[in-house]
Amino acid sequence: MLRRNLGSQGLKVSSIGLGCMGMSSTYGHAADDESIASIRRASESGITLFDTANVYGNEHNEKLLGQAIKGVSENVSVATKVGIKKWHLTKKE
Repeated sequence: MLRRNLGSQGLKVSSIGLGCMGMSSTYGHAADDESIASIRRASESGITLFDTANVYGNEHNEKLLGQAIKGVSENVSVATKVGIKKWHLTKKE
């Protein structure tokens, strides 16, 4: 797996990352066991960059990712976004 510098502080990550949003929200129901297996397989394949956010599944996604990478690899970088608010659009009559 190719690795790239991320920023100027010396952090190197895989050139391919895994976006985890769909594992807890947005695209319908996702099974935790399948999501964890996907994250672990990605790690085994050399992926070291995982993207999540607190808003994905009301913090479920970050907890799921933490559970999946625990004990799997010390060479993992997690990109997370904070402060995102879901805006619910309502139909005005």
